[in-house]
This record gives sequence, C-alpha cells and structure tokens, in this order.
Amino acid sequence: MNIALLLEMAADAAPDRIALVCDSKRWTYGDLLAAARGAFEIIQESGVDYVALLDESSEASMIALFGAALAGVPYCPLNYRLPDEDLAALLERIAPALVIGDEERVERIAGSQGHTVFARELFTLKAQESWPEAGDREYDPGEGIAVQLFTSGTTAAPKAAILRHSNLLGYILGTVEFASADEADAALVVVPPYHIAGISALLSSTYANRRIVMLPAFEPEAWLKLAESEKVTNAFVVPTMMARIIDKMSDIRPDLSSLRSIAYGGGKMPREIIEKALALMPDTGFTNSYGLTETSSTIALLGPEEHRAALASDDPKVRARLTSLGIPLPTVEIEIRGEDGKVLGPNEAGEIYVRGEQVSGEYKERSALDAEGWFPTRDAGFMDEEGYLFLSGRADDVIVRGGENMSPGEIEDVVLTHPCVGDACAVAIPSVEWGEAVGMAIVPREGQPPPGEDEIKELVRSRLLSSRVPEKVVYVEELPYNEMGKLLRRKVKEILAD
Repeated sequence: MNIALLLEMAADAAPDRIALVCDSKRWTYGDLLAAARGAFEIIQESGVDYVALLDESSEASMIALFGAALAGVPYCPLNYRLPDEDLAALLERIAPALVIGDEERVERIAGSQGHTVFARELFTLKAQESWPEAGDREYDPGEGIAVQLFTSGTTAAPKAAILRHSNLLGYILGTVEFASADEADAALVVVPPYHIAGISALLSSTYANRRIVMLPAFEPEAWLKLAESEKVTNAFVVPTMMARIIDKMSDIRPDLSSLRSIAYGGGKMPREIIEKALALMPDTGFTNSYGLTETSSTIALLGPEEHRAALASDDPKVRARLTSLGIPLPTVEIEIRGEDGKVLGPNEAGEIYVRGEQVSGEYKERSALDAEGWFPTRDAGFMDEEGYLFLSGRADDVIVRGGENMSPGEIEDVVLTHPCVGDACAVAIPSVEWGEAVGMAIVPREGQPPPGEDEIKELVRSRLLSSRVPEKVVYVEELPYNEMGKLLRRKVKEILAD
C-alpha cells in the first residue's frame, strides 16, 4: 500500500470538503488530489531520486508529500534553519533531487549538485496545471521508502532515518478511524514540515477527513487568533509553545470554546506548565504524545481523562502521572532494558525499547533493529506498576558519578520546585575525584531574585541523595531549546565549561 491512498480515499469520500487552509487560501480534498497527481507528473519528468522541501509549511508541503508517494520517490523535507555548510552537505547526500523552496539559496550553496529547483508558488501552480482529466497512470505500489528524515545530528553527522509506506500506514491505520471527523473539525498544524510530528499530523488528519489549518511559523498571538477565527478543534504543540501560549492568553483572552483537544510532545513538559494549561482550559482535553522519527510518530499516550484524574488526585503516585508519557499504544510493545540487555521490572530505570509494525528503526546507513525487531530508542526511562511510562532523559545524558548512574530529570524536577526558579537543566561536568559531577544551569523566574547557590544545593540535598547535589551552579537568561522544544544539553555543557 501507498500513503497516497489516504488522500485518494479522503477525496473519494468528500471531494468538496475543505482539506487545507494556509495563508487564507482554501483547498478541497479534490483540489489536493489533483495537485498531487500533477506533482507526480513533474517528478516523473524530472528523473530525480528525491523530492526535497526547503521551506516552511504550506500547501506545497502537502502536495509534495503525496506527489512523491505516487511517483515512488522518497520525500525528504530539510531543516531550512541549518547553516549553509550543513545544508549543502545534506543536499549533496540526496542529489539529484527536485527541491521546492528557496531557489537562490540552493543555487548559491549547491548549484553544482544537479538539482531541479522550483519556488513554492511555481511548483504549486505547475502541479495544478499538470494533471490531465483523462488518461491512466501507473503509480508506485508503495513497497519502498515514503519519507527520509535527517536526524538532528547533535553529536555526529545527521543520520538518514527511513520510513517506509508500511511503517507510516501501520501507525495511521492503527490509530485513526477513516472519515471520523465532522466537517467542522479543524486541526491547527504549526510543527515544522521536516519533523515527524508534522508529517504524521498531515497523514492522520487527511485519513480522518479533517480540515488542516496551517500556521507556517509559530507566534503565540498568531496561533491564538487563528485558533479562534478558524474555530480549531484539535492542535499539537511542543512544551515551549505551550508556555508562550499560556502567557499570551492572559493578554488577549481569545475565544477557544471550540478547542476540544490539544496534544503535546517533542520534549519534556514541566508540570507547572501543564497544570496551568489544565486550569486555563478546563473544557479542553490534553494528550501527551511520545514518539520518535524512527517509530513513525506516537508510541505512547497520556490521555485527557488521565490528565484530569492526576490533577485532581491527592495520591502522589497518581499525581506524578502528569509528568509521564502515558500508556503504550496497543499496536506496539515497549520494554525497559538494563545495560546487560535484560528486561527490567516496574520502577527500574533503563533504556526504552520498542517493537511494532510502525517502527522502522532503519537508517540509510544501517538498521538499528535487533534480531527480534526491537528498536533501542536511546531514551532512558522506567514503567510503573500500572504500565505508565516515564522519561528520564536520553541514555547518553545520564550522569555517572563515581560509578553511580543519575538521571538529570530527577534533579531538575526538585530544583524546579523552588519558587524563584523558572527553568533548570542538570548535566554532567568533569570531576577529578568522581569522574563526573552534577552541573546546574538555572533560569531565575521572571520578577524574582535569583536563588542562592547554597539554597539550591540544600534543596537537592533535602530531597535526594547527597551525590545529586550540584557542584557548580550558573545562572542564565534562558536555556537553549531547538524549535521542537528539545533541551540542547550539549550547549548547556558548553555554558558550564565556559
């Protein structure tokens, strides 16, 4: 099967329903299917190996995704925020490609690589004009690669993560009911097109026949105004977006009565932020979605009822679930394994492994699956007795002090309880005596004086083992996050080393 089948089914079921709203332009499902078929013609004529997007989200990203699928060519959206040198290296790895977006930049940094380049508007216009009303076409059956996404490459050169049609369809068909959305349903999509959350949002909303409302670049006031004007019913945000939306809500007081559901993910959501969100939007259901590029998006969910139950509970174990990733999807299996590879029991911390049809675990360079199909996520975490999954950071982020493994997350959670701390990050710093020790970067809460270093140390000592007490504390205006809300610990280490 081919992921383009999702659009074909949607267009067949409701050809005149509005499928996409972007920059005030509206596209029906019939319009999008015709444009995707026109894109197929363009791709076929170009003879390229990839279809790349170097642009913000727009109708072109959706047309290119499905057009590439019809042509049997991998869709490869690129991070347009990368420096020229890094972007040129990625373009060279997919040459020759049909590149949609910044013509001038591609010509300047990769003009000799043999790419075919279209500006967004020209590609969209030509796609609309290229599909004839009559005539049979042979489309790709969908056995191969649907999407190739480059990883962030925080410690090495980016890996090319491979998602096959079967992986993406395994996720969509296992989690979404076809044509389940009412005509008034609308999903606000603001995730960058080069992130798996952006791709899965397009596919899932298409299969549900839901109207997709695109906001090409996030800004909290624009997000709130668009949610109000389009009567958005569903949205996905990352934690940093949620924090900025909540701050802005007190200023403009939008009407969000239509907003039934907000999903969030991409990074750790501070408990204070989600508690504020639940209080400000009592009629909105919140869902924490945990997934990775290599798993075709979500593999665990903390649903709306679980959020409200945790918020209302006096039981510390139940309330702690506000910071959990929820329960694994029924379509996947999850295990926690120790360093020796053995499966661990409840509340024992180790590395998260996942297996299922939607799990690719495949890179262009190699496959990361073991002999039994399990994928090592490199995320560290544990599961409680009820099966709730908790994340404690990347496996590589563990601080090893004198042979004792410590999770940065447990230290940060304690420090964030201080009333003068707005944000905090714990990382490993070199130690002559212990090999590694705890370093802490703190963002003082706005309007509050910075907490004293001794206060922070005493707070950690009173709640955790003395080995968790930070040896070094620095104060910064803000912590470094990427656009998906992931904390860049390597940059925090650089700050502490400075």
